[in-house]
Amino acid sequence: MIVAQGKASRQKVPNATKRLRLGLGVMLALLLVVGGKLFLVQGLDVGGMAEAALSNRLRPTVLPAERGSIVDANGTVLANSVIRYNITVDQAVNTKTESFKRLETVNGEEELVTVSRDQGIAELAGVLGMRVEDVRNSVTGKKTYYIVAKDLKPDVEDRVSKLQIPGIFSEGTSKRVYPNGSVAGGIVGFLENGDTGQAGLEQTQDAILRGTPGKRLFEIGADGLRIPVGVDQLTPAQDGKDVKLTLNSDLQYFAQQAIQSQTDKLSAEWGTIIVSDIKTGNILAMADTDAPDPNDPGKVAAEDRGVRAVTAAYEPGSVEKMITAAAVIEEGKAKPLDTFVIPPSYVVDGQQFDDSFSHGTEKRTLAGILGWSMNTGTVMAGQRLTKEQRHDWLQKFGIGEAPEIGLPAEAKGILTPADQWDGRQQYTVLFGQGVSQSTLQTVRAYQSIANGGMMLQPRLIDSYINPDGTEEKVPAKPARKVVSKETAKQVRDILESAVTEGQIKEAAIDGYRVGAKTGTSQSPCDDGTAGFCGYTASMVGMAPMDDPRFIVEVVLQRPKGSIYGITNGPVFRSVMSQALRTYNVPPSKGQPARLPQFAK
Repeated sequence: MIVAQGKASRQKVPNATKRLRLGLGVMLALLLVVGGKLFLVQGLDVGGMAEAALSNRLRPTVLPAERGSIVDANGTVLANSVIRYNITVDQAVNTKTESFKRLETVNGEEELVTVSRDQGIAELAGVLGMRVEDVRNSVTGKKTYYIVAKDLKPDVEDRVSKLQIPGIFSEGTSKRVYPNGSVAGGIVGFLENGDTGQAGLEQTQDAILRGTPGKRLFEIGADGLRIPVGVDQLTPAQDGKDVKLTLNSDLQYFAQQAIQSQTDKLSAEWGTIIVSDIKTGNILAMADTDAPDPNDPGKVAAEDRGVRAVTAAYEPGSVEKMITAAAVIEEGKAKPLDTFVIPPSYVVDGQQFDDSFSHGTEKRTLAGILGWSMNTGTVMAGQRLTKEQRHDWLQKFGIGEAPEIGLPAEAKGILTPADQWDGRQQYTVLFGQGVSQSTLQTVRAYQSIANGGMMLQPRLIDSYINPDGTEEKVPAKPARKVVSKETAKQVRDILESAVTEGQIKEAAIDGYRVGAKTGTSQSPCDDGTAGFCGYTASMVGMAPMDDPRFIVEVVLQRPKGSIYGITNGPVFRSVMSQALRTYNVPPSKGQPARLPQFAK
C-alpha cells in the first residue's frame, strides 16, 4: 500500500508544476497588459485621457476687458466703464467642506496650510465687509449657484480669490457710466444689456471700444475643492481703445441749451445746431433737442435717441441759393453785381414763381437776389445753367453724398437725376425744393465756400487712444476743390452783404464780420398723405468773414406761428458768439462787404 501511494504521489507532481507554471504565465501576461496600458496612458497618453482628465478639473473664470472711454477734444469723459465683480458660491461644495488647504507664504517660503471652513467664512466676511453670519447663510445650502456679493472692485475680487475657499468663485461684469448725462447723448449712444453698442458711437465703434476678455484657469479635485498646487493660469484681458472726438463738451452743452430753448419757445417738433471748424472740418458741437441721457435712454422717445443733424433729410429751402450763385459765377454766367430785371411773378416754361414778399418790377443785383432771398431772381439766374449743370453742381457740393462721420443712419439725401426732373423741379432745385439733405450736408457745402473753395471731410472722431496711452490719429479724407478761390470770395461777399445790406441783419455780431443765409421750406406730412404740414426754418452763417473760422447752422422743424415772424437769428448769434469766445478769436479787421442790392 505504501508503495502504491508513493507511486501515485510521484505521478501528481508534474501536473502541479504545470499548473503553477501556467498560473505564473497568466499573471505575467496580465502584468504586461496592465503595465503596457499604464505606459500608454501615463507615458504616451495615446487617447488623450490624462489631458481630458485635466481639462475636466480646470475651472475657467472670464476676466472682462475694460471698455474704452469716449472723450471730447479736451479729454472730458463722455462715456467710460468700470470693471466690477460678483462673488458666487456653489453651496453644495462649500457646505460639505470641513477644511481645505491653501498655499501661504510663511517665513518667506510657500507652505500648504490647513484652513477650517469657519475660518474661511470669517476671512471672506472680512474682505467683503459683511457680517459673518450673513456670509455663512449665503454659502450654506444645496444651490450650485448663488450670488454672495455684487459690484465689487477688482482689488476686492483679487483678495477673495487669494483666500482659495472651496466653492467660492467670481464673475466679472463691466458697468458703463456717462458722467455728462445728455450732453452729446445721441452722439455717444448707449449699450444694450450693458454690453453691446446699441446707438451712436457706442454702436459704430463697438469693436474698437470693447477690447478682448481675459481668462483665469485653476484646477479643482473630484470633491470640487481647489487643488493648491494645481494649475493656475492667467491670461490678462486686453482693454479696448478710447475714442477721442472733435467735440468741445462745453460748447456742446451751450448749443443744446440754446436750441432746446428756441424749440420750446416756438413749439417746434425738433431743432438742431451744428458748429463746425472751417479750417479743419472738425465738428465742435452737434446739438439736438430732447437729447437722450445714455444712463437712462428710455426716458426719451425712440425717435429722439439718434442724431437728427445727420439722420434727418429735408428740403433745405433758400440756403441752397448759395450753391446756385456759386455755380453761375464759376461757370461764368453771372457776376455778383450783374443786373436782373425781376417782375412781380416770373413765368418760365409754363411754371410760375413768386417771392415771399410783394414787389413790383425791380432791378436787382445777383447779390441783392440772395440778400433778399428772391425765388424769382434765383430762377432767372439759374436758368442760365443747363439742367445737367444744375444737377452736377448740387452733386459737387456734396448733395446726395452722406458725410460719413461715423454715426449710424447718416442720410444721403435725395438728388434725383436731371433726366427725371419734371418741368417744375428743374427750377425749384435752384432754391432748395425738390431736393433733400441733412443739416450736416448743408454745413459741408458752406464750409467749402468759407475755405476758399476747398471742401473738407467733416470730422467727428479725432483719434483712437490705446491702453498704453499712444494715440492713433484718424486720417481725414483729402480735400477736394469745388470752386476757385475767386468764386468762393465773391460768394462770401454776397453772404456778408446779405447781413450788412440785405434782409439778414439779425445775424450781425458786434465786433465781427458775419455772412449768412436763411432758408424756409414746406415740410411734407409724416403720415405719407399728399400736401405739407408746416415748415422747416433754418439759418446758416460763417464768421469772421475776414478770416472765416466757424460755420453755424440752426434748424427748426415745424415751429408754430406765422412763418414770417419766425427767426433763428438770436440763436445763431448766441451760439456763434460763444464759439468765437471759446476759441479766443480776435475781432474782425477791415471793412465788411457791402454789395449793392439794387441795380441802377
